[in-house]
Amino acid sequence: MKTCLIVIDAQESFRQRAYWNESQAAPYFAAQNALIEGAAAAGLPIVRIFHTDEPRDASNPFAVESGHVHPIVGLAAFDAAATFTKHRHSALVNSGLDVWLTQNGIGRLIVSGIRTEQCCETTTRHASDLGWEVDYVTDATLTFDMKHPDGSPLAATDIKARTAAVLHGRFATVCTVAQALERAVA
Repeated sequence: MKTCLIVIDAQESFRQRAYWNESQAAPYFAAQNALIEGAAAAGLPIVRIFHTDEPRDASNPFAVESGHVHPIVGLAAFDAAATFTKHRHSALVNSGLDVWLTQNGIGRLIVSGIRTEQCCETTTRHASDLGWEVDYVTDATLTFDMKHPDGSPLAATDIKARTAAVLHGRFATVCTVAQALERAVA
């Protein structure tokens, strides 16, 4: 089965947000870069996804006009087989990604990127519902501490664990970097 690595929203825009935490990002970069390098070495196509949204002015780090919609510093360089821009949480909504995947005979996706519970999880669920087999590499996703509606803290580690639990066996196979790369070339 032909496999494609998808790197979702690994863009400098996130460093401009108040919740950015460099220490939380370090393990992500290690895993994401190992996944990129392994995929490139295996000859897998790697697709880059950028997120843009309104308002379209320099004050919004997710607007092209901000100058922050480009690969995040610290991400391994790679030659993208294709690059898509999305405006919704799922990378498959009105981006052209679904058409490209179909035209290129891709049957399995390896999902990685930023944010774990938001665009990565949503894309995973959507891809599964559309019939793609999905490997979700939790270590190669990044999220940040949040707060519950009552104001109590919700740790990023808990968000990642919850995402892995709800995806595994239902929408994806939750994998390590090594497992995803092994499955891709098997």
